[in-house]
Amino acid sequence: MTRFRLLVEFDGRPFMGWQRQAHGPSVQQAIEEAIQAITHEEVTLHAAGRTDAGVHALAMTAHVDIERPITAHRLADGTNAKLRPLPVAILSAEEVSEDFHARFSCTGRRYLYRIANRRAPLALEAGRAWRVPVTLHADAMNDAAQVLVGRHDFTTFRSAHCQADSPVKTLDLLSVKRRGETIEIEAAARSFLHHQVRSMVGCLELVGRGKWTKADLRAALEAADRAALGFNAPPDGLFFAGASYPGD
Repeated sequence: MTRFRLLVEFDGRPFMGWQRQAHGPSVQQAIEEAIQAITHEEVTLHAAGRTDAGVHALAMTAHVDIERPITAHRLADGTNAKLRPLPVAILSAEEVSEDFHARFSCTGRRYLYRIANRRAPLALEAGRAWRVPVTLHADAMNDAAQVLVGRHDFTTFRSAHCQADSPVKTLDLLSVKRRGETIEIEAAARSFLHHQVRSMVGCLELVGRGKWTKADLRAALEAADRAALGFNAPPDGLFFAGASYPGD
């Protein structure tokens, strides 16, 4: 049996999320069925993280065990062929040791959130950015974001359906940068709570509008109460940007 590490890119709009589920299509299911079509084996794909419906990935790390002899090149090309026309692509595949695990070996995860800060509708970026027509002040958003960096109880920014054992997480990075009409928000941590990134972005948008201050964001964090949340940003602009592993 050979374990393969895969790097996956996908557009999340046609899916209910990464994880296989009974009530709709998932990215995991699509890839598992594509691999099964070329290997004639039932396989289980493990990923660095989960994504909600409509959330995308630039570089999701996953692994799969395959019994039959197959090269990494053949696995990637064959899987991509079977995935068409779904918006999912295996960017790379490589053999790894049996002690590698896409989820449990992961030491860090990064997300990117894109806001299209413009009045005009999105013709090319629809579904891949959150359009906010009111001018946002990115510098104020970035300054306020630093309140959330570090080890905190993120209950306010945690979905009621979150299954994590504890709301306490260490946020290593939260930055906001403007690039023309696009505002990019980057977040990095070892792990995140369910909806944490979207919840943080929603509150930062309020800061950018001038409806919240840095002190309001701090108060929301310290409240440790979901009722103190501003709102959740939509999934459209959220991308799983990458995962880190020892030795990378």
